[in-house]
Amino acid sequence: MAPEDKKQGGGFFASITSSLSNFGKTVNGNVFVLDESMLGYEGLEVVNPEGGTEDAEAEAQRGRWKQEDRDSYWKMMQKYVGSDITSMVTLPVLIFEPMSMLQKMAELMEYSYLLDLADECEDPYMRLVYASSFFISVYYAIQRTWKPFNPILGETYEMVNHGGITFIAEQVSHHPPVGAGHAENDHFVYDITSKVKTKLLGNSVEVYPLGRTRVTLKRDGVILDLVPPPTKVSNLIFGRTWIDSPGEMILTNLTTGDKVVMYFQPCGWFGAGRFEVDGYVYNAAEEPKMLITGKWNESMSYQPCDMEGEPLPGTNLKEVWRVAEAPKDDKFQYTYFAHKINSLDTAPKKLLASDSRLRPDRYALEKGDLSRAGSEKSRLEERQRAEKRIKETKGLQHTPRWFDLTSEIAPTPWGELEIYHYNGKYDEHRAAMDGSGDIEEIDISSTEFNPWQYGNLATE
Repeated sequence: MAPEDKKQGGGFFASITSSLSNFGKTVNGNVFVLDESMLGYEGLEVVNPEGGTEDAEAEAQRGRWKQEDRDSYWKMMQKYVGSDITSMVTLPVLIFEPMSMLQKMAELMEYSYLLDLADECEDPYMRLVYASSFFISVYYAIQRTWKPFNPILGETYEMVNHGGITFIAEQVSHHPPVGAGHAENDHFVYDITSKVKTKLLGNSVEVYPLGRTRVTLKRDGVILDLVPPPTKVSNLIFGRTWIDSPGEMILTNLTTGDKVVMYFQPCGWFGAGRFEVDGYVYNAAEEPKMLITGKWNESMSYQPCDMEGEPLPGTNLKEVWRVAEAPKDDKFQYTYFAHKINSLDTAPKKLLASDSRLRPDRYALEKGDLSRAGSEKSRLEERQRAEKRIKETKGLQHTPRWFDLTSEIAPTPWGELEIYHYNGKYDEHRAAMDGSGDIEEIDISSTEFNPWQYGNLATE
């Protein structure tokens, strides 16, 4: 089979439209026919990720939303259909997880050992097998259906206790929301400017990764560039929320011209194809050298192939990555690594006061206090709006602390992106903190979350 034939397949999403009431019969397991006499739910799509035979009403009632919340938010969301809702809609904390988007960026470093192996590897094609497996591994964390908190402008997250990595992320822009991250160890440098573009479809939203990710492997100076597939979040309000990322992921070695093209299969009927990803490592002449196959929620394997993309005789599939064991029945579907990066016990000494771990809304949600989490979230957002108004009145400009805005404008498949570059100041800060003899205990009850660049402007 030729490589271009391998990426065909998939299936299609089933949907329901019109009314949530008076659900009718089930066809082929997951296409629901409704009574169209009821109004108020035009454009509603409820997709069953497992393609089961539950009736439509039971499927739509699944999830974390209370019925009254579903109705009110459905009415509110209708005016945004077709729009980018990245920073337009305020959602209740009942659908949040106690983690911010900056922590989510750090969570992607769990399997960073694959980048270490890529740096150590002399075979240019195996190097891309390791690197692409790293970028596929991050989807296991992305599949969680709880929503992370949007970072406050100036918020940060730092990690210094994993794989020899120093990691710093900062929210560098509020409108539009942009985060920047930098990770480094003895083997690689990882830089990301993270921004998304969304399109609300009603009960689902398409998310386009309008960002740039670059990895530099230190031994040979190889630079890798990632273009990930878009993601679709189904059943935002009605039904069980679930996430799929159908499409192509392209990882290019900008130094040699070699590349990886992986195809994420869309979820079809009865869950067919869900999680499956297949592709090839190509040389600069676009000849296939390695086939890569697996499931992004389980494991990935590779095998040398011929010019037609078929496995070479005498070779076998070899596993390159497998997801680590996760806690059973975890409330937020967290992995052990997610718990680690969320804990103050593993935070570096003299943690930045702007760190996500110190957010009072995040902490309250982690302790199960939804009421306080909601009020603290509102308080932080109002403080952010107040500071914005005062800065505008005084002609002040927010300046990121650890990243600098460059003059570079990077093209992406979904639009142009302004690039932020790590300025090196965090390394100096952390060296000073680690070199001091004064080690302070971190006390969440006495450490105030403080991402504000201009002090008490909001109270003036």
